[in-house]
Amino acid sequence: MAVRKVRLATEVEGEIRELVRSEVVTNPRRRPETESELAASNINSVLQRATSALVQEIDTLITELESSRDMLNSEAARVQREVVQYSTLSQAALQSTKIITESLTQLKKVPDAPTLSD
Repeated sequence: MAVRKVRLATEVEGEIRELVRSEVVTNPRRRPETESELAASNINSVLQRATSALVQEIDTLITELESSRDMLNSEAARVQREVVQYSTLSQAALQSTKIITESLTQLKKVPDAPTLSD
């Protein structure tokens, strides 16, 4: 949806640029001769103000999105480090459990092993 809004804003901006490049706008020293040229000049100034605000808003949104992207990238890296640490700890716990199990098995196999009740 955001991409569609940016595309729409880009299209509007392109159309406005075409209007700005028209003869009425490209020659600012020329005084409007007809009522339609005066209206076109007025429309141009209104469009320039409107598009200026839109472009500024789009720039603000882009900055916010870039900031959010950076935050998400740093959080993804942090989570990845945490997963690696958890995996390492799990492997160590598994190895310890195997060693304890093997030791207990060896202890049970010894016939003269003292029992806890002795």
